[in-house]
Amino acid sequence: MTREEKSIAIENLTAQLAGTNIIYISDISGLNAETTSNLRRACFKAGIKLEVVKNTLLAKAMEASDNDYGDLPTVLSGNSAIFISDVANAPGKIIKDFRKKSDKPVLKGAYINSEVYIGDNQLDALATIKSKEELIGEIIGLLQSPAQRIISALQNKFAGSEEEGAE
Repeated sequence: MTREEKSIAIENLTAQLAGTNIIYISDISGLNAETTSNLRRACFKAGIKLEVVKNTLLAKAMEASDNDYGDLPTVLSGNSAIFISDVANAPGKIIKDFRKKSDKPVLKGAYINSEVYIGDNQLDALATIKSKEELIGEIIGLLQSPAQRIISALQNKFAGSEEEGAE
């Protein structure tokens, strides 16, 4: 790779990093072609961009980015693939799903909304993070619940008074 090609690759990675707040870094080495293809397909269906990257180029792109990746560049060794997503828990769920069949991919680290997570032991926590839509749904459900109880109580009260008036 020439110096110019590296510069272009770093610029492209920096632009990708600037466009998202959710990045997972994992090791997918050792996966056979079929499993890798299945992983890519699952990521595509979930709206996740999966890309194998050179560690030095990703480290330089992180350094050039406006985001503070903290200690995340320290996990960049061996083979690395990045998962870029709009939903915080989606890559975690896919990695967990694939880990049911093999010991890969191994989570190296993640950057989610300015928070840095290091190590494979964070996978369970990351896979259970609620998405923005899930949180909004829960809040709406909580707000609707008291109103529904009041309406139900009023309906029962009026239904009871109509029956008394009919007698």
